[in-house]
Amino acid sequence: MYTAVAVLYPDALATSVTLPMEILQAASQLASVSERGRPQVRFLLAGPDTAPMSLASGIVLQPTVRYRELPPPDLILLPAIWRNPRPTLLAAGPWLGLLADAAARGTRICTVGTASALLAETGLLDGRPATTHWNYFRQFRRRYPKVQLKTRHLITQSDNLYCVGSVNSIADLMVHIVEGWFGTRVARAVEQQFSPEIRQSFRAAAYQGGAGNAHHDETVLQAQQYLQERLTDGCNLGELARRLGISPRTLNRRFREATGLGPQQYLNNLRLGTARDLLRRSNLSVSEISWQVGLQDVSYFSRLFRRHHGVNPIRYREAARGKLFDPRDAEST
Repeated sequence: MYTAVAVLYPDALATSVTLPMEILQAASQLASVSERGRPQVRFLLAGPDTAPMSLASGIVLQPTVRYRELPPPDLILLPAIWRNPRPTLLAAGPWLGLLADAAARGTRICTVGTASALLAETGLLDGRPATTHWNYFRQFRRRYPKVQLKTRHLITQSDNLYCVGSVNSIADLMVHIVEGWFGTRVARAVEQQFSPEIRQSFRAAAYQGGAGNAHHDETVLQAQQYLQERLTDGCNLGELARRLGISPRTLNRRFREATGLGPQQYLNNLRLGTARDLLRRSNLSVSEISWQVGLQDVSYFSRLFRRHHGVNPIRYREAARGKLFDPRDAEST
Protein backbone atom coordinates (compact mmCIF):
# COMPACT_ATOMS: atom_id res chain seq x y z
CA MET A 1 0.00 0.00 0.00
CA TYR A 2 1.20 3.48 -0.87
CA THR A 3 0.98 6.31 1.67
CA ALA A 4 0.37 9.88 0.50
CA VAL A 5 0.40 12.83 2.89
CA ALA A 6 -0.83 16.39 2.37
CA VAL A 7 0.70 18.92 4.76
CA LEU A 8 -1.93 21.38 5.97
CA TYR A 9 -1.40 25.04 6.88
CA PRO A 10 -4.03 27.79 7.29
CA ASP A 11 -3.36 29.44 3.92
CA ALA A 12 -3.49 26.20 1.93
CA LEU A 13 -5.88 26.02 -1.02
CA ALA A 14 -8.25 23.13 -0.40
CA THR A 15 -8.56 22.21 -4.08
CA SER A 16 -4.86 21.33 -4.24
CA VAL A 17 -5.54 18.83 -1.44
CA THR A 18 -8.91 17.40 -2.35
CA LEU A 19 -8.26 16.88 -6.08
CA PRO A 20 -5.11 14.76 -5.54
CA MET A 21 -6.91 12.93 -2.76
CA GLU A 22 -9.82 12.01 -5.02
CA ILE A 23 -7.54 11.01 -7.90
CA LEU A 24 -5.51 8.71 -5.67
CA GLN A 25 -8.66 7.28 -4.12
CA ALA A 26 -10.02 6.47 -7.59
CA ALA A 27 -6.71 4.86 -8.55
CA SER A 28 -6.74 2.83 -5.33
CA GLN A 29 -10.22 1.50 -6.08
CA LEU A 30 -9.29 0.54 -9.64
CA ALA A 31 -6.04 -1.10 -8.61
CA SER A 32 -7.71 -3.00 -5.75
CA VAL A 33 -9.76 -5.06 -8.22
CA SER A 34 -6.78 -7.33 -8.84
CA GLU A 35 -5.85 -7.32 -5.14
CA ARG A 36 -9.05 -8.85 -3.73
CA GLY A 37 -10.49 -5.45 -2.93
CA ARG A 38 -7.67 -4.38 -0.61
CA PRO A 39 -7.09 -0.58 -0.67
CA GLN A 40 -3.88 0.36 -2.44
CA VAL A 41 -3.45 3.97 -1.26
CA ARG A 42 -4.05 5.71 2.04
CA PHE A 43 -4.17 9.51 2.08
CA LEU A 44 -3.29 11.31 5.32
CA LEU A 45 -3.69 14.96 6.28
CA ALA A 46 -0.85 16.26 8.49
CA GLY A 47 -1.19 19.23 10.82
CA PRO A 48 0.49 20.66 13.94
CA ASP A 49 -2.12 18.68 15.86
CA THR A 50 -5.30 16.83 15.02
CA ALA A 51 -7.67 19.71 15.74
CA PRO A 52 -9.83 20.84 12.78
CA MET A 53 -8.03 23.46 10.70
CA SER A 54 -9.97 26.33 9.13
CA LEU A 55 -8.38 27.39 5.86
CA ALA A 56 -8.38 30.93 4.48
CA SER A 57 -11.26 29.96 2.18
CA GLY A 58 -13.39 29.01 5.18
CA ILE A 59 -13.18 25.29 4.40
CA VAL A 60 -12.37 23.17 7.44
CA LEU A 61 -10.15 20.09 7.12
CA GLN A 62 -9.41 17.55 9.84
CA PRO A 63 -5.73 16.51 10.16
CA THR A 64 -5.36 12.78 10.72
CA VAL A 65 -1.76 12.86 11.96
CA ARG A 66 0.65 15.35 13.52
CA TYR A 67 3.63 16.62 11.51
CA ARG A 68 6.11 14.89 13.81
CA GLU A 69 4.27 11.57 13.87
CA LEU A 70 4.18 10.91 10.15
CA PRO A 71 4.82 7.33 9.03
CA PRO A 72 7.40 7.07 6.21
CA PRO A 73 5.31 8.23 3.22
CA ASP A 74 5.71 7.52 -0.47
CA LEU A 75 4.41 10.98 -1.41
CA ILE A 76 4.30 14.33 0.39
CA LEU A 77 2.09 17.03 -1.09
CA LEU A 78 2.60 20.70 -0.22
CA PRO A 79 -0.63 22.42 -1.31
CA ALA A 80 -0.82 25.83 -2.96
CA ILE A 81 -0.62 28.86 -0.65
CA TRP A 82 -3.25 31.57 -0.93
CA ARG A 83 -1.68 34.95 -1.80
CA ASN A 84 1.57 35.92 -0.06
CA PRO A 85 3.45 32.75 1.00
CA ARG A 86 5.55 34.62 3.58
CA PRO A 87 3.31 33.95 6.64
CA THR A 88 3.27 30.23 5.84
CA LEU A 89 7.07 30.21 5.43
CA LEU A 90 7.54 31.88 8.81
CA ALA A 91 5.22 29.41 10.53
CA ALA A 92 6.75 26.33 8.86
CA GLY A 93 9.96 26.31 10.91
CA PRO A 94 8.95 23.52 13.32
CA TRP A 95 8.31 20.99 10.54
CA LEU A 96 10.31 22.19 7.51
CA GLY A 97 13.26 19.98 8.39
CA LEU A 98 11.08 16.92 7.89
CA LEU A 99 11.16 17.56 4.14
CA ALA A 100 14.93 17.11 3.90
CA ASP A 101 14.70 13.85 5.86
CA ALA A 102 11.91 12.58 3.61
CA ALA A 103 13.75 13.57 0.42
CA ALA A 104 16.85 11.72 1.62
CA ARG A 105 14.74 8.58 2.06
CA GLY A 106 13.54 8.86 -1.54
CA THR A 107 10.03 10.12 -0.76
CA ARG A 108 8.44 12.02 -3.63
CA ILE A 109 7.73 15.61 -2.63
CA CYS A 110 5.27 17.59 -4.76
CA THR A 111 4.62 21.31 -4.38
CA VAL A 112 1.75 23.27 -5.88
CA GLY A 113 1.97 26.95 -6.83
CA THR A 114 3.86 29.12 -4.35
CA ALA A 115 4.35 26.15 -2.02
CA SER A 116 7.57 25.60 -3.99
CA ALA A 117 8.96 28.31 -1.69
CA LEU A 118 8.68 25.86 1.21
CA LEU A 119 10.91 23.40 -0.60
CA ALA A 120 13.28 26.17 -1.68
CA GLU A 121 13.64 27.30 1.95
CA THR A 122 15.17 23.93 2.82
CA GLY A 123 17.86 24.30 0.16
CA LEU A 124 16.71 21.10 -1.55
CA LEU A 125 16.03 22.99 -4.79
CA ASP A 126 19.45 24.66 -4.99
CA GLY A 127 20.92 23.95 -8.41
CA ARG A 128 17.73 22.17 -9.46
CA PRO A 129 14.88 23.14 -11.79
CA ALA A 130 11.67 24.40 -10.19
CA THR A 131 8.59 26.39 -11.04
CA THR A 132 6.02 28.35 -9.06
CA HIS A 133 2.90 30.44 -9.58
CA TRP A 134 3.47 32.95 -12.39
CA ASN A 135 2.62 35.92 -10.14
CA TYR A 136 5.51 35.01 -7.83
CA PHE A 137 8.25 34.55 -10.45
CA ARG A 138 10.10 37.79 -9.67
CA GLN A 139 10.02 37.38 -5.90
CA PHE A 140 10.96 33.71 -6.14
CA ARG A 141 13.98 34.41 -8.37
CA ARG A 142 15.15 37.19 -6.05
CA ARG A 143 14.76 35.15 -2.86
CA TYR A 144 16.14 31.85 -4.23
CA PRO A 145 18.85 32.76 -6.78
CA LYS A 146 20.39 29.28 -6.61
CA VAL A 147 17.20 27.64 -7.90
CA GLN A 148 16.84 27.15 -11.66
CA LEU A 149 13.44 28.77 -12.11
CA LYS A 150 11.67 27.46 -15.23
CA THR A 151 9.05 30.08 -16.10
CA ARG A 152 7.94 28.34 -19.30
CA HIS A 153 7.05 25.02 -17.75
CA LEU A 154 3.96 24.08 -15.78
CA ILE A 155 5.70 21.19 -14.04
CA THR A 156 9.31 20.47 -13.14
CA GLN A 157 10.93 17.30 -11.91
CA SER A 158 14.38 16.73 -10.47
CA ASP A 159 14.77 13.20 -9.14
CA ASN A 160 12.03 12.85 -6.49
CA LEU A 161 11.22 16.59 -6.26
CA TYR A 162 8.28 17.93 -8.28
CA CYS A 163 6.92 21.48 -8.60
CA VAL A 164 3.60 22.36 -10.22
CA GLY A 165 2.93 25.97 -11.19
CA SER A 166 -0.79 26.01 -10.47
CA VAL A 167 -3.71 24.00 -9.14
CA ASN A 168 -4.87 23.38 -12.71
CA SER A 169 -1.82 21.21 -13.45
CA ILE A 170 -1.88 19.06 -10.33
CA ALA A 171 -4.16 16.53 -12.04
CA ASP A 172 -1.57 15.96 -14.77
CA LEU A 173 1.12 15.27 -12.18
CA MET A 174 -1.10 12.96 -10.15
CA VAL A 175 -1.99 10.90 -13.24
CA HIS A 176 1.75 10.58 -13.90
CA ILE A 177 2.31 9.32 -10.35
CA VAL A 178 -0.62 6.91 -10.63
CA GLU A 179 0.93 5.51 -13.81
CA GLY A 180 4.20 4.88 -11.99
CA TRP A 181 2.42 3.16 -9.11
CA PHE A 182 -0.28 1.15 -10.88
CA GLY A 183 0.51 1.11 -14.59
CA THR A 184 -0.87 2.64 -17.75
CA ARG A 185 -4.32 1.07 -17.72
CA VAL A 186 -5.26 2.46 -14.29
CA ALA A 187 -3.72 5.85 -15.12
CA ARG A 188 -5.69 6.20 -18.34
CA ALA A 189 -8.94 5.20 -16.62
CA VAL A 190 -8.35 7.84 -13.94
CA GLU A 191 -7.37 10.41 -16.53
CA GLN A 192 -10.54 9.85 -18.53
CA GLN A 193 -12.62 10.24 -15.39
CA PHE A 194 -11.02 13.44 -14.12
CA SER A 195 -9.58 15.09 -17.26
CA PRO A 196 -11.65 14.15 -20.31
CA GLU A 197 -10.93 17.51 -21.94
CA ILE A 198 -7.81 18.23 -23.97
CA ARG A 199 -4.89 18.58 -21.55
CA GLN A 200 -1.13 18.32 -21.73
CA SER A 201 0.41 15.06 -20.66
CA PHE A 202 3.08 15.10 -17.96
CA ARG A 203 5.68 14.37 -20.63
CA ALA A 204 4.60 17.38 -22.69
CA ALA A 205 4.20 19.80 -19.78
CA ALA A 206 7.14 18.94 -17.55
CA TYR A 207 10.74 20.05 -17.42
CA GLN A 208 12.53 16.92 -16.26
CA GLY A 209 16.00 17.31 -14.87
CA GLY A 210 17.25 13.93 -15.97
CA ALA A 211 14.04 12.18 -14.95
CA GLY A 212 13.67 8.82 -16.66
CA ASN A 213 17.41 8.87 -17.32
CA ALA A 214 18.45 8.98 -13.66
CA HIS A 215 21.00 6.19 -14.00
CA HIS A 216 24.64 6.01 -14.92
CA ASP A 217 24.69 3.45 -17.73
CA GLU A 218 25.86 5.52 -20.67
CA THR A 219 25.16 2.71 -23.11
CA VAL A 220 21.51 2.62 -22.04
CA LEU A 221 21.35 6.43 -22.23
CA GLN A 222 22.54 6.17 -25.84
CA ALA A 223 19.89 3.53 -26.48
CA GLN A 224 17.16 5.74 -24.99
CA GLN A 225 18.25 8.68 -27.11
CA TYR A 226 18.35 6.48 -30.21
CA LEU A 227 14.82 5.22 -29.58
CA GLN A 228 13.50 8.73 -28.96
CA GLU A 229 15.10 10.18 -32.10
CA ARG A 230 13.94 7.36 -34.38
CA LEU A 231 10.50 6.86 -32.93
CA THR A 232 8.61 7.75 -36.10
CA ASP A 233 10.93 5.76 -38.36
CA GLY A 234 10.53 2.49 -36.54
CA CYS A 235 13.41 0.72 -34.86
CA ASN A 236 15.07 -2.67 -35.03
CA LEU A 237 16.35 -3.55 -31.57
CA GLY A 238 18.82 -6.04 -33.00
CA GLU A 239 20.32 -3.27 -35.12
CA LEU A 240 20.40 -1.00 -32.05
CA ALA A 241 22.35 -3.61 -30.10
CA ARG A 242 24.86 -3.94 -32.95
CA ARG A 243 25.30 -0.16 -33.06
CA LEU A 244 26.08 -0.18 -29.35
CA GLY A 245 28.50 -3.08 -29.68
CA ILE A 246 26.61 -5.43 -27.39
CA SER A 247 24.33 -8.43 -27.84
CA PRO A 248 20.51 -8.05 -27.83
CA ARG A 249 20.43 -10.12 -24.63
CA THR A 250 22.90 -7.78 -22.91
CA LEU A 251 20.99 -4.73 -24.15
CA ASN A 252 17.77 -6.12 -22.70
CA ARG A 253 19.39 -6.96 -19.36
CA ARG A 254 21.16 -3.62 -18.92
CA PHE A 255 18.13 -1.66 -20.10
CA ARG A 256 15.95 -3.37 -17.48
CA GLU A 257 18.51 -2.83 -14.74
CA ALA A 258 18.76 0.89 -15.57
CA THR A 259 15.13 1.80 -16.32
CA GLY A 260 12.95 -1.00 -14.97
CA LEU A 261 11.66 -1.66 -18.50
CA GLY A 262 12.77 -3.73 -21.46
CA PRO A 263 13.76 -1.73 -24.57
CA GLN A 264 10.66 -2.86 -26.49
CA GLN A 265 8.37 -1.85 -23.61
CA TYR A 266 10.19 1.49 -23.32
CA LEU A 267 9.79 2.04 -27.07
CA ASN A 268 6.09 1.15 -26.94
CA ASN A 269 5.57 3.59 -24.05
CA LEU A 270 7.18 6.34 -26.13
CA ARG A 271 4.96 5.44 -29.08
CA LEU A 272 1.78 5.34 -27.03
CA GLY A 273 2.60 8.62 -25.30
CA THR A 274 3.04 10.33 -28.67
CA ALA A 275 -0.12 8.67 -29.96
CA ARG A 276 -2.16 9.96 -27.01
CA ASP A 277 -0.97 13.50 -27.65
CA LEU A 278 -1.84 13.23 -31.36
CA LEU A 279 -5.27 11.79 -30.61
CA ARG A 280 -5.99 14.72 -28.31
CA ARG A 281 -4.55 17.56 -30.32
CA SER A 282 -4.60 16.65 -34.00
CA ASN A 283 -7.19 15.68 -36.59
CA LEU A 284 -4.99 12.90 -37.97
CA SER A 285 -6.79 9.62 -38.59
CA VAL A 286 -5.92 6.58 -36.50
CA SER A 287 -4.01 5.07 -39.42
CA GLU A 288 -2.00 8.28 -39.88
CA ILE A 289 -1.16 8.36 -36.19
CA SER A 290 -0.09 4.73 -36.35
CA TRP A 291 2.37 5.62 -39.10
CA GLN A 292 3.52 8.70 -37.20
CA VAL A 293 4.63 6.56 -34.27
CA GLY A 294 6.43 4.03 -36.41
CA LEU A 295 3.78 1.28 -36.59
CA GLN A 296 2.66 0.46 -40.12
CA ASP A 297 0.17 -2.19 -38.98
CA VAL A 298 -2.88 -0.20 -37.86
CA SER A 299 -4.57 -3.26 -36.39
CA TYR A 300 -1.54 -4.01 -34.24
CA PHE A 301 -1.39 -0.36 -33.14
CA SER A 302 -5.06 -0.44 -32.12
CA ARG A 303 -4.60 -3.70 -30.19
CA LEU A 304 -1.51 -2.35 -28.44
CA PHE A 305 -3.32 0.87 -27.54
CA ARG A 306 -6.33 -1.01 -26.18
CA ARG A 307 -4.15 -3.38 -24.17
CA HIS A 308 -2.43 -0.45 -22.44
CA HIS A 309 -5.38 1.96 -22.09
CA GLY A 310 -8.45 -0.26 -21.92
CA VAL A 311 -10.12 1.45 -24.90
CA ASN A 312 -9.32 1.66 -28.61
CA PRO A 313 -7.85 4.86 -30.09
CA ILE A 314 -11.21 6.09 -31.36
CA ARG A 315 -12.91 5.78 -28.00
CA TYR A 316 -9.93 7.42 -26.32
CA ARG A 317 -10.16 10.38 -28.68
CA GLU A 318 -13.89 10.60 -28.11
CA ALA A 319 -13.41 10.71 -24.34
CA ALA A 320 -10.56 13.22 -24.58
CA ARG A 321 -12.12 15.56 -27.09
CA GLY A 322 -15.85 15.14 -26.62
CA LYS A 323 -17.80 15.46 -29.85
CA LEU A 324 -15.27 17.50 -31.81
CA PHE A 325 -15.31 14.78 -34.47
CA ASP A 326 -17.70 12.15 -35.77
CA PRO A 327 -16.60 8.69 -34.58
CA ARG A 328 -18.25 7.14 -37.64
CA ASP A 329 -15.82 9.02 -39.85
CA ALA A 330 -12.89 7.76 -37.80
CA GLU A 331 -14.13 4.18 -38.01
CA SER A 332 -13.80 4.32 -41.75
CA THR A 333 -10.06 5.07 -41.66
